[in-house]
Formats: sequence, structure tokens, C-alpha cells
Amino acid sequence: MLSKIITKSKVILDILDTVERAAKTDSSVLLLGESGVGKELFAQKLHYSSQREAFPFIKVNCAALPEGLLESELFGHIKGAFTNAISNRQGRFELADKGTIFLDEIGDLPLFLQAKILRVIQEKKFEKVGSEDTITVDVRIIAATNKDLLDLIGKSLFREDLYYRLNVLPIVIPPLRKRPEDIFELARFFLNKYMKETNKNFAGFSKEALDTLVSHSWPGNVRELQNCIERACVISRNKYIEPEDLFTKPPGIDFITESKYKDRNLKTAVNAFKAYYIRKALEENNWNQTETSRALAIQRTYLSRLIKELNIEQNP
Repeated sequence: MLSKIITKSKVILDILDTVERAAKTDSSVLLLGESGVGKELFAQKLHYSSQREAFPFIKVNCAALPEGLLESELFGHIKGAFTNAISNRQGRFELADKGTIFLDEIGDLPLFLQAKILRVIQEKKFEKVGSEDTITVDVRIIAATNKDLLDLIGKSLFREDLYYRLNVLPIVIPPLRKRPEDIFELARFFLNKYMKETNKNFAGFSKEALDTLVSHSWPGNVRELQNCIERACVISRNKYIEPEDLFTKPPGIDFITESKYKDRNLKTAVNAFKAYYIRKALEENNWNQTETSRALAIQRTYLSRLIKELNIEQNP
């Protein structure tokens, strides 16, 4: 199902015009932009504006699937191909036949699978894991990443030939901070959405709340804004959404010295900051530890340890 892209900014309207023109072709598209800018929405728009709209739109998050299962997920397997392969299974490419496959976080795809993806693009052929039979599919490929693929190529982590086959129609989606006119539009859209879901009725945002929204840098982009408005709708008891409902204020002296932190030694302050910052990152990434550790540029095992040490729990 296609979700509406909410915008008033010229740059996004121009991108949507490019998407409409690109949709009329079968060329590969590479969507580039920071995490949370809505790359999946643009991928859906490409598919549902094309002649393939009646056929499947299949999404694969290359970063979320374990490397050992990724090949099977993409290309399928036959019974007995590996332990627990108790029956034949179709992969995502086979399921997407005549439609579109969206390879999200393509920069995280292991090298050994990149060659197989390249062959599908070039020849539209592949073999299931454990099989020698060749399968032919008609699939339009849309890929997305928040990484610098040219940098990965320089580090021998991404194939140059695959990059150029994916990069036929590159579309760069700017971060929310570079299109401030969309902040109010999106905030109002999410407010209406979550008023219905929480069965509340707010008169809107106070002037101070609007000032807070536009002054925030939104490092998590649209995803962060959406989470922010949802949280405000859940906790607010005011007629208008107020700044204190938004929780956009960066943790600093005021946060660390709040009255609940009576013990203000340095260790306590640092741990309070860590807990706040990590919880915020987890919320912005839907509590997915793999994506959160990547956003924080730390190892996932280290993130898990910090969550335990700082007693960070997901709110029910």
C-alpha cells in the first residue's frame, strides 16, 4: 500500500517529479540519504507509479537479516540445502517476479552476495541455495543506503561494477533540517494521525512548540519527528502541544542537574547522559539494536552491555 509523501518543499516536489519520470522505465534506481528521510516511501512511489504496480513490491532490509540467512532469503533454497532446510522455499527475488524488489541498506550487503545481485541485474538469472537449476525472473531493482558507497568501494567493501549498475538513476533525498518548510507540514500530519490513535483532541501546537520544532536539527529526520509527535500525543494533558511534550531538548546541564539526580558527581552525570542519549537513539530506531549501534558508531555487543549496565528498558 502506498503511503502519501507529505511535503511543501520545492526540493522534494522536484524529486517526486523525477520519480514519476523514472517510474516509466525499468532502470535501476539508487536512493541516497540519511537514515529516517523516508527512502522506502520513495521506493514505493516508484513502484506504484509504474507499469508493475499490480505485481509485488518486496522489501529486503540487507542490514537486518543475519548474513548466514541472507542468501536463502534473497534467492530461496531447496530441501536439504542446509540444516533445518526441511522444504523448498522461494526467495524474495522469486516472489518479486514481474514486480519490484527494494534492497534497503544495500551498503551492508556482504561481498559474496554482491556478485549474485549483479548477475540478477545483468542476466535476470540466479540459482537457489543448494540447487543447480537456473531461475529467470523479471524484477525491477531499487536500492537504498545511507552510506557512502564510493568510500566503501575504496575500502574494497563494495563492488564497483555493482555500484554502477545500481546507480543508473541516483536520487538524493535531503535531510529534514535542509527542508524546514516540511517540518510543520509533517508535524501537523502526524498530530492528526496520533490524535485518532490516542483518542485525544488537541487544538494544535503552541507558538513555543512550533519554535521548538523548527529550531531542532532532527538528526533522526522524519522518523524522529514522527516518534516525537506520537510521544507528545501520548503524554500531553494540555490543550495545545507544548515544548515540554516534545522532548527535543538536547541533554545538557539542565537535564543532568534535574532534581531527581541528587548525587551530582561526574560519574552519575555521565551515566545519566549516556542513558538518555542511548534511549533516544533506540526510540528513533524502533529499539532495533543493530540499527542503533550503527547510528551510534559502536559495536552491537557494547550497546547491549550499556543497556544492561544503565538499566535502559523499553516503555510498555
